[in-house]
Formats: sequence, structure tokens, C-alpha cells
Amino acid sequence: MLCILYPKFQTLSGKFTKLFWSHFCELIPIEDNLEREFYQNQCQIESWSVRELKRQKKSSLYLRLAASKDKQGIIELSQKGQILQQPSDIIREPYILDFLKIPEPYHLTEKELENRIIENLQHFLLELGKGFAFIGRQYRITLGNRHHYVDLVFYHRILKCFVLIDLKREEAGYEDVGQMNMYLGYFENEENTEGDNPPIGIVLAKEKDELLVQYAMHNISSQLFINKYQLYLPNKEELRNLIESQLKDEKNG
Repeated sequence: MLCILYPKFQTLSGKFTKLFWSHFCELIPIEDNLEREFYQNQCQIESWSVRELKRQKKSSLYLRLAASKDKQGIIELSQKGQILQQPSDIIREPYILDFLKIPEPYHLTEKELENRIIENLQHFLLELGKGFAFIGRQYRITLGNRHHYVDLVFYHRILKCFVLIDLKREEAGYEDVGQMNMYLGYFENEENTEGDNPPIGIVLAKEKDELLVQYAMHNISSQLFINKYQLYLPNKEELRNLIESQLKDEKNG
């Protein structure tokens, strides 16, 4: 099988300088060519270890990213990997937090959810993707003698901006949008230094009402995102069917 997929294996050490035999052992079983090519290229881009490659395959990273793209976007994702050029490029829907090992139904508070993430920060950074550096938790900002706290603050070294994450145990509400927008305004005016781009805000919730989000986000900065997380692995077949349908529809069109 290796000879069929990689007929000039002796030259791979030159082309794939960051991949080893054990990487290829993980790549070979992937039947879909586009999917295999994505993981192959992303391994190079992000210098994944074999363990990290296994994790990204298990969490269906390619399928999650491809599901929101058209045919051309899917092909480019496969050929070039995930290119980070704008805020939306770092967003995933949903974020997979199965590594927290929280059974459903669960009754954790937002504080307990945050604690679990901090305890598994290395896994969380891998889920967030390339370029994230952890700044702090419960980051305090003071407005009018009142203290407010951002759950998690990161800095993205490629996009050169702060990334603020607010955790919600259940559904995101319209008030969460307003609160995050306030955080973004504060960071842009008070925390940014020369060379920093406008901050990105992510409200990470278990559920979201698409219509409510649509209206709550009216005229709000495009740097603000409302995204879901789930505590279990995604249904790969549903994602594959969605992608195959997209490719088929584009072809027929």
C-alpha cells in the first residue's frame, strides 16, 4: 500500500522533512485522497507529532473544517492545509473537548469547566490550532470602578492579535454577545500595543440559537464569533455525507 500511495518513498525524506515512518503508518489507512492529503500537509505545517496526528484524525479535524467550505475550498484545504490569514480561519465548529472526559449529562459550573480546560491546556491548545499562546485565565479588566473577568485570554502569533474566550455551560445568550463586544473594545483600546491587530472574541457555548445569534450580532464586529463545543467525538459519517453532497452538488451545478 505504501508503494502505491508513495511510489517514490526514498525521496519522501526530502519532500516531507517533518514526517517519519510512523506518520505514514497513520496516513496510509485514510481512504479519501483529499482527507489524507490534508493531514499529510498539516503535519508539515504544524510539525505534528504522531500522537498529535492521531488526535486530529480522531477528532475529525479535516471533516469539521471541510464541512463549511464549497468544492474549491475543500480542494484548497486538502492541497494547502489550513492557511491562517483572517480571524475566521482559526474558528472551528464545533470545538471538540472530549479530552476533558466529562460524561453527559453533566452538571459542571462554568468555573469547573474552565478548571478542566486549564488542567488539559496542552490538549486545548492543540484543538485551537496553530499559533495560540496562552496569556491567562480570569483576566481582569476594570471599567468605571467595576471589575470584569475574561475567562481565557490567548495571543495568536500569526494573526498578531489577542483571542478572548468566554465559556458558557449551556446556551449562549444575546447578553453574552454584548459582554464579549465590550471586552473586545477594551482590549483594542487598552491592551493592544503597536503592531497588534484588533482582538478576536469567541463565546464558546454548549448550545446556540442561530436566529438569536444572527440578530444579536447585527452590526457587531466581524471579529466576534459564537461557537459550540461538544464533549464527545463528532459523527464522522454525517460529516462525510455533508462534504460528499457539497462536492456532488458543485459538480452537477
